[in-house]
Amino acid sequence: MTEAPDPEVVELATKIFDLARQGQTEALVAYVDAGVPAGLTNDCGDSLVMLAAYHGHADAVRALVGRGAAAGGVNDRGQTPLAGAVFKGSMDVIEALLEGGADPAEGTPSALDTARMFGRTELLELFAAH
Repeated sequence: MTEAPDPEVVELATKIFDLARQGQTEALVAYVDAGVPAGLTNDCGDSLVMLAAYHGHADAVRALVGRGAAAGGVNDRGQTPLAGAVFKGSMDVIEALLEGGADPAEGTPSALDTARMFGRTELLELFAAH
């Protein structure tokens, strides 16, 4: 039998994931600095980095990666932060993820596949340089 999660823990986690989505970098890193894992994931496998990246928050991505979060990784649907940033067309997030070590070939579809799908040849060149 599995124990039900503590409602207070669920509420706190929800708040932290919302901070990542909203790009509230200062508040987000305060929680991480206080002990929340920088690589925290939700029930869909979305990391804090994934949520910050998808919503266009490069500063939050850099802060999380700087505190030990992975710039890559796949969620339960095989998606990566980098592919999401390519889909959204967020150059500053793409650059932050690449600086953090994200792999353009990771995921389904990968960031490479996504760039090809949208005819983003400049991104294909950027990925080849990494």
